Amino acid sequence: MNQNTNRYLAEEKIGKLLLKFSIPCIMSLLVSALYNIVDQIFIGRGVGYLGNGATNVVFPITIISLAIALMIGDGCAAFLSLCQGKKDLKSANKSVGNAVTLLVVMGVFMTILFAVFKTQILQAFGATENNFAYASEYFNFIIIGIPFFVIGNGLNSIIRADGSPKFAMITTLVGCIINVILDPIAIFGLHLGMMGAALATITGQIVTAICGMIYLTRAKAVTLTKDSFILSGEIIRKFMPLGISSFLTQISIVVIMGVMNNVLVVYGAQSKYGADIPLTVVGIVMKVFQIVVSVCIGIAAGSQPIIGYNYGAGEYKRVRQLFTAILKAEIVVGAISLILFEVFPLQITGIFGSEDGLYNEFAVLAFRLFLSMIVLTCIQKSVSVFLQALGKPVMAMGLSLLRDFVLSVPFAIILPKYFGVEGALFSAPIADIGSMIAVVIMCAMMLKELNEKEKENVVETTSRLAEA
Repeated sequence: MNQNTNRYLAEEKIGKLLLKFSIPCIMSLLVSALYNIVDQIFIGRGVGYLGNGATNVVFPITIISLAIALMIGDGCAAFLSLCQGKKDLKSANKSVGNAVTLLVVMGVFMTILFAVFKTQILQAFGATENNFAYASEYFNFIIIGIPFFVIGNGLNSIIRADGSPKFAMITTLVGCIINVILDPIAIFGLHLGMMGAALATITGQIVTAICGMIYLTRAKAVTLTKDSFILSGEIIRKFMPLGISSFLTQISIVVIMGVMNNVLVVYGAQSKYGADIPLTVVGIVMKVFQIVVSVCIGIAAGSQPIIGYNYGAGEYKRVRQLFTAILKAEIVVGAISLILFEVFPLQITGIFGSEDGLYNEFAVLAFRLFLSMIVLTCIQKSVSVFLQALGKPVMAMGLSLLRDFVLSVPFAIILPKYFGVEGALFSAPIADIGSMIAVVIMCAMMLKELNEKEKENVVETTSRLAEA
């Protein structure tokens, strides 16, 4: 980072900085979220709600693959930045080469693993008798693209660390656009159904991965040779731990989805809705929820360079101002989302296809209950990322896992025993309220620390002036 950039981060208006840094990050995350939503929209209209339920059953294997990709990619990206700061170009080159090799190997390995245990995986994530055939067909083709999905997402993290966030965003956007174009052609034009949706997704993933590989041939900070791709235990041990937080965050989502899917199937079968309606509807709700989360995390994560620089430079008052501005933005996003989910649940559900009365009844219930505390979710997600930017990864990860795993999973299991399938819908708002207590405590600790550091700066400045 040169002197002009440093001055810009320290002196430019906070609102302008947030717009400049957050928008590309928001766009990248939104495009990634839209991949699966686009499939659901076209499948819902071309196949029906059983097809949508099938994609929800298969979706966790995508998240598992993403967890692996981010553990390698985010870990390498963090290590690459450290190496650049130390001017250790040899380690930087070696880490990127090793990361590429690992991404390829793990992508192929995941495909083989998923293929061998297909039936067990589908059953574990809640496949029903009615949607199993759809899920199996979608699964058979979607796993072909797993190596490209892993490579593309892993390389995107490295490309951003190399100083090209716009290129990373564009490669993801191109892949998504290809998926959007091919989905209706394959599903409606060629009448390929679930297979067509999977093939459209795979094609987009392949293009994104190829773009990432091409970028490496003209990377800004690294120069790769054949030796760079030979695995080194020493290098891997240095960068892999730096991606553990990203891995655990994604895996917690898989656990929640696995638990929720099975709970919805078991208790849904005992209700008037049946097993397939709750499974399909909550899958749609969670993917719409991911859009909101993408915006929230994008605002905070895009601001990380601004937060980190000002914190490191001792501009603690400016850090507090950044925190306030981010928090206000998150509350606005949460409030708008809450209004949409409470007032227009049927219209949102209708985007994914129209169904009968019971389906619509449960959809309205799911949106209004499951996402009733979305404002608190937005605040919690932004605080977690903010703590990460301040160099407090343990607190950040703990806060994230508290909401998404420690609280959500037990409540999703316990509440349906007493309140039936509707009880599962209360697990998210209760987890939001519970985690908010921890958010308030951590924010108080963080602001107290910033105030104390600012006072120390004032004392030191006063002492220097007195000595002068």
